[in-house]
Amino acid sequence: MSGGREPARRSPGEDPWGGVRPFSIKTKLGALVVISVLITTGLSVIAVHTKTELRFITVFSMIATLLITQFVAHSLTSPLDEMNAVARSISQGDYTRRVKENRRDELGHLAGTINVMADELEAQDRQRKELVANVSHELRTPIAGLRAVLENIVDGVTEADPETMRTALKQTERLGRLVETLLDLSRLDNGVVPLKLRRFEVWPYLSGVLKEANMVASARAGIASGSGTHTRTDVHLHLDVSPPELTAHADPERIHQVVANLIDNAVKHSPPYGRVTLKARRGPQPESLELEVLDEGPGIPRSEWHRVFERFNRGAVTRPHGPGSDGGTGLGLAIARWAVDLHGGRIGVAESERGCRIIVTLPGLTSASS
Repeated sequence: MSGGREPARRSPGEDPWGGVRPFSIKTKLGALVVISVLITTGLSVIAVHTKTELRFITVFSMIATLLITQFVAHSLTSPLDEMNAVARSISQGDYTRRVKENRRDELGHLAGTINVMADELEAQDRQRKELVANVSHELRTPIAGLRAVLENIVDGVTEADPETMRTALKQTERLGRLVETLLDLSRLDNGVVPLKLRRFEVWPYLSGVLKEANMVASARAGIASGSGTHTRTDVHLHLDVSPPELTAHADPERIHQVVANLIDNAVKHSPPYGRVTLKARRGPQPESLELEVLDEGPGIPRSEWHRVFERFNRGAVTRPHGPGSDGGTGLGLAIARWAVDLHGGRIGVAESERGCRIIVTLPGLTSASS
């Protein structure tokens, strides 16, 4: 029994008739020829029995054939006109129009393909507009802060003392980190980031990543971060590697990006004096690795799980905790996803009784050999 399951949606290139199209254009044209021959033959038989002149039979045959041909031709050209109008609208930037999918022949199949193309173009256009708006917003904040500091110095409101210049430097650093993050994402999109796979011990590697994150947080406390370096010193980072001699086969630089961005995101959303746990376990393949980052924050609603790793997505969760936390740029998790994808691995949000739990699976030697 099917249990009420909905049928799977077919892709544009899938033939719903398994190669047999009872309503295809070829079938219709073939039927047109057969009907025309039958009409002519039938009228000829009638002419023989009724002794009707052949010229009348010929005229009747031509009229009947033309009427049937006109009917078939109209059924074929009418959807083509509609598709042409929709395609013209799409070329002019209107992605809202769709072709009616009410046929079972090749034209119906083409209509479905055009509609899928329109859906994808509409989604890409929407993402492009969101990208421009979000980048403009993210760039405006540090630029406005830097401009305000410099204007105060020029107008004589404040002096160019070390503290004031340090504030200007913080805004410049934030702007630089945002630009570097955008460049990293662009390189990942274009596939120009080569993987340098090697075997390494997991515990000392991850321990070094966490120590580096703590050092940067202490040195830059109070500076908003969007490049994978958290700024809060009240959150405790805990490392759990089992077995201790665990090894992995991956690109350490890219995995550093993944871990740093996940830790950065977890710390930002942790409560005061919270705890972030980084776990590492052996995966199913030789030298494969499974990483887990767990925080004690508000968590992510299940409805947002599929959007967590979209670029510039900040989710529908509460504001980050701690002073100076602005939520970042929404690029850190997108970069983490692309770095994992480069390895042929998987990253996703998992069930958790408290906070947010993100699991990363890297395939290890299997991916490298393929």
